Amino acid sequence: METSLDRLVVSEVLAGMPVREFRSYRGRRHYSGWYWAATTRGLVAYESRLELARILLADFDPSVVAIVAQPFQLVGADGSSVRRHVPDLLLARADGSVTVVDVKAAWRAKAPEVVAQFAWTEQVCATRGWAFETWYGADPVLVENVRFLAGYRRPEVIDQDIVGHAARAARTHRSVAAIERALASRFPSDLVRPAVLHLLWSGALTCDLNRLLGAWSEVRLTGEDT
Repeated sequence: METSLDRLVVSEVLAGMPVREFRSYRGRRHYSGWYWAATTRGLVAYESRLELARILLADFDPSVVAIVAQPFQLVGADGSSVRRHVPDLLLARADGSVTVVDVKAAWRAKAPEVVAQFAWTEQVCATRGWAFETWYGADPVLVENVRFLAGYRRPEVIDQDIVGHAARAARTHRSVAAIERALASRFPSDLVRPAVLHLLWSGALTCDLNRLLGAWSEVRLTGEDT
């Protein structure tokens, strides 16, 4: 379906499928697949590991309420030529704002064709009042910590009774290991740690994710005074 950008209904885009088909072929350089997002409880497509990393961070971001991959194709004039471009992601936020994201390997950031494409896309998005983000990666430690926590994002596979006890224990115990010790007499350790990690994923607990996450990482209830 074709329409002008000013008449585009965001809710319809959020409910749609990627406009570009993903195909597998011998010699393919990028790893593609589908990621189950806790934010939307649905699948989001990715065309590379770098795109997957950005999706993981979006899924972890409490301000993001919807994530769509390859949401639409933009077509329009760029000087004397006509440009066509499919952005990588569209993020809808709780405050009603929209961010269009293009993901690119850092080594290509200054390529003239990339700079021109992103500049045009940003101008087009601005006509609709949307933000435009170019994403070339993030702190590898942060990404790997979030990737690890994403393994505990599904609440239905986490014992919610233990989650409640772990949250209460976090009021006085300041590390993953300390919470585990506090609950050791009542619950198996292999059930307590997933509960603590789920609290970190959900944002009920916070810690410094720019440092490698481990048993001795300092954790704190979100909103609690330091």
